[in-house]
Amino acid sequence: MSTKKIRVAVIGATGSVGGAVLDICRRFPERFEVVALAAKSNEAKLTELASLHRARTLCLTEPRTASFKAEGYNCLTGTEALSLIASDPDIDHIVFASSGVAAIKALQTALREDKDVSLANKESIVVAGPWVMPLVKRTDQLRPVDSEHSAIWQCIREENKAEIQKIWLTASGGPFRNYTREMLEKVTPEEALAHPVWKMGPKITVDSATLMNKGIECIEAMQLFDLPAEKVSALVHPGSQVHGVVLFYDGTMKLLASSPDMRLPAAAALAWPDRVDLVGSGLDFSDPAKWDLSFREIDGSLFPCFGIACKAGEMGGAYPSLLVGADEAAVRAFIDGMIPFTAIPLIIEETLSGYSSVPPASLDEAVSMVGEGEAAAWRLCKNWRYRN
Repeated sequence: MSTKKIRVAVIGATGSVGGAVLDICRRFPERFEVVALAAKSNEAKLTELASLHRARTLCLTEPRTASFKAEGYNCLTGTEALSLIASDPDIDHIVFASSGVAAIKALQTALREDKDVSLANKESIVVAGPWVMPLVKRTDQLRPVDSEHSAIWQCIREENKAEIQKIWLTASGGPFRNYTREMLEKVTPEEALAHPVWKMGPKITVDSATLMNKGIECIEAMQLFDLPAEKVSALVHPGSQVHGVVLFYDGTMKLLASSPDMRLPAAAALAWPDRVDLVGSGLDFSDPAKWDLSFREIDGSLFPCFGIACKAGEMGGAYPSLLVGADEAAVRAFIDGMIPFTAIPLIIEETLSGYSSVPPASLDEAVSMVGEGEAAAWRLCKNWRYRN
């Protein structure tokens, strides 16, 4: 175990994943030093966290006031400032826990600067994978924090990738895993926002209810682990204790099981190649009597978003970007009461089927296609009531 403290920056510090990362840093102050924190606009929470963790640099990418100043801190604003944090020589490890595409260029900077990176931002890989993954300089420089990708990463860490037959991510199935088609047609936003296991933001919670989130995670897994679409899938696992399964050519399987607690994958990424003593720190969830190892296939007729996403990942090119944008618009329209729950996949599928341009040739083009997909889907959402 290294005796030198790891100097950490957290982008997306005020969210749930950022909170899990910071909790690990707080529990092990002899191992981790929090240097910089970034958030979108929550100035009050950011400064509170800075005081608690003794950070020195703060950044708001979209501050609510014209000037962001906090006495005793180096205060930055704007998306471009994230790249300054990513290139700071006083930072060893950068955690990307924000949502959206705003931090992609900072992620590229961090990798180019040979920083260790913990990643919990799907868009960075789904939209920008072809411009991010080639920048990884060494094994395990880029470490996934999402529980499912962390599970696969930990399972294959010392394995020969050529011997992988297939991987499965797991899904709780969301609040509607036992619903019929008729029941899904009556789902309200309030019901969709009540996830049975994880506490997350509204967008990702609805994505978990439609299983779009799991399809997008499959696209991410294809990029992270350099696997073709036919080797990546997902299973419904209501117990949410097994987070990933790997099948090897000889028929043996490895899986990773733990409590559904984001602090566990956060710790695995931060401390690699070591493990920290979470059992002794009061986070022991290893009682076998509480394990539930039941699995079932995802029903594509009830949850078509999963298949739509996997197909977009297989097709590649512009489709993953368009998918992310279209899903953003459709989920927002559902939460706002503009469309029913069952219209979300219809809107997304129609958006993708209407695309006929060439694939993106650059990162900027890929990011712009997220906006194109969102705009096209939003037009369909606004016209939904007149078409049905």
